[in-house]
Amino acid sequence: GLPGYLSITCRTSRTGVAFLDFTIRVFLSSLLQYTDKEEVVLWMNTVGPYHNRQETYKYFSLPFCAGSKKTISHYHETLGEALQGVELEFSGLDIKFKDEVMQTTYCEIDLDKAKKDAFVYAIKNHYWYQMYIDDLPIWGIVGEADENGDDHYLWTYKKLEIGFNGNRIVDVNLTSEGKVKLVPNTKIPMSYSVKWKKSDVKFEDRFDKYLDPSFFQHRIHWFSIFNSFMMVIFLVGLVSMILMRTLRKDYARYSKEEEMDDMDRDLGDEYGWKQVHGDVFRPSSHPLIFSSLIGSGCQIFSVSLIVIIVAMVEDLYTERGSMLSTAIFVYAATSPVNGYFGGSLYAKQGGRRWIKQMFIGAFMIPAMVCGTAFFINFIAIYYHASRAIPFGTMVAVCCICFFVILPLNLVGTILGRNLSGQPNFPCRVNAVPRPIPEKKWFMEPAVIVCLGGILPFGSIFIEMYFIFTSFWAYKIYYVYGFMMLVLVILCIVTVCVTIVCTYFLLNAEDYRWQWTSFLSAASTAVYVYMYSFYYYFFKTKMYGLFQTSFYFGYMAVFSTALGIMCGAVGYMGTSAFVRKIYTNVKID
Repeated sequence: GLPGYLSITCRTSRTGVAFLDFTIRVFLSSLLQYTDKEEVVLWMNTVGPYHNRQETYKYFSLPFCAGSKKTISHYHETLGEALQGVELEFSGLDIKFKDEVMQTTYCEIDLDKAKKDAFVYAIKNHYWYQMYIDDLPIWGIVGEADENGDDHYLWTYKKLEIGFNGNRIVDVNLTSEGKVKLVPNTKIPMSYSVKWKKSDVKFEDRFDKYLDPSFFQHRIHWFSIFNSFMMVIFLVGLVSMILMRTLRKDYARYSKEEEMDDMDRDLGDEYGWKQVHGDVFRPSSHPLIFSSLIGSGCQIFSVSLIVIIVAMVEDLYTERGSMLSTAIFVYAATSPVNGYFGGSLYAKQGGRRWIKQMFIGAFMIPAMVCGTAFFINFIAIYYHASRAIPFGTMVAVCCICFFVILPLNLVGTILGRNLSGQPNFPCRVNAVPRPIPEKKWFMEPAVIVCLGGILPFGSIFIEMYFIFTSFWAYKIYYVYGFMMLVLVILCIVTVCVTIVCTYFLLNAEDYRWQWTSFLSAASTAVYVYMYSFYYYFFKTKMYGLFQTSFYFGYMAVFSTALGIMCGAVGYMGTSAFVRKIYTNVKID
């Protein structure tokens, strides 16, 4: 668990997760301390190709042999671990705290042709495995081929060096030795040794060796943040200057028109955003879907904000699956946000089928994620990969959706409809919609939508590289301060861009601003997904159906969620702007 904490998880069985997966972290540091000669467990996790990080299999799916020690205390996995394909199995090696072990053979592999072929395939595909001692990960390579690629060798000797500070384990290193050529119908002895050494590393700092400051705190990272920050200042200044000057002129012109008599006004050349005051607050087309998207976007934003803050305060990377478990818990807990914003917007737009809207809003994101996971799960089962989600875990996720997310969404919807569901618009909506005049091609909503996502994507694409690398390659992301800054910058840029786009649209006397403001911000997702193609082909060496479908499937989910969040942020900012400008203008 986390340093100095105990994780207690409610479970029904070893392979399935309980309907309610509680992780109670209690400050009981003494339970993570060892006494001399106390058993230290070496867990074998997964094995898989180096270039395909998510394509992992059980360690003993390769014909390795286990040690003779069989008795072991029961092990619990969390919901996050089950979803991430963590498959901890006992190694059978006898390791005791501060008890050194000289090179000892713990088992023999009886190598027949089938086992040799399995090892040769693993070596050709650069398979490596992961183990855990006291929650500290260790990696080792299965074997290697000679220069010609004709002969293949297996590493048979695991040389463990464990560092301790007082009565706690703070460091683990593995050296693979004992290269043995793979020849059928031979016996290959597998051996290990354990050396204990005193270390000055503090227990709370023991994960620092896995971090890569030279990568994450590179000058390019700092420069990209500075660059995005300057873009924000420029954009905010530009938007303020253009809108203040232009709006002041508009207000002056409209005031002048107020002083004219009816004849002069009829002969006058009326144009601009004031002309659509009777239609600007008209309900959007498809209000049920629109309000559900806005509610979901607000929830995704609140989840992102809370999870980043938690990650900044707690070192979530020190516990297996804790980031995913935290995200699921926060998503479920913030369901009232979805209901509140979606329900209130639907009520303002005169929607009657509020129960249907609540169901769509509650299950939109879970259905998208679960649908993608279900599709990829079929491929994982076909491959016998550890990423295949157990049936018990699927049941647990469904129970969270029906018994936690849905009721909380209902509470939020009822609150939203009653507290802020009244359509208190500053202008009256005309009974008959005003015809939309023809305008230049670049003022069409479709063009505005396509161009709207370029600047928001430009403000985050360097950070996307670091996030992608930490997820798809072997880096641990820990600079959540950077991520928080980028989230703030993204929101400011998105709001500025959508306000400008909406102003130009309204000035062209086109009042269809709701979907335009949402989609112009959401189009950021299209550019992120396009960037993911570039990243896949030029920055990784992934291959195979499973890894490719996993990559593009979950990148589609990530991009869609990002798009819905940006769209909601853009719409909320634009809505405040539209309300403000029409409040300040005199309408007959």
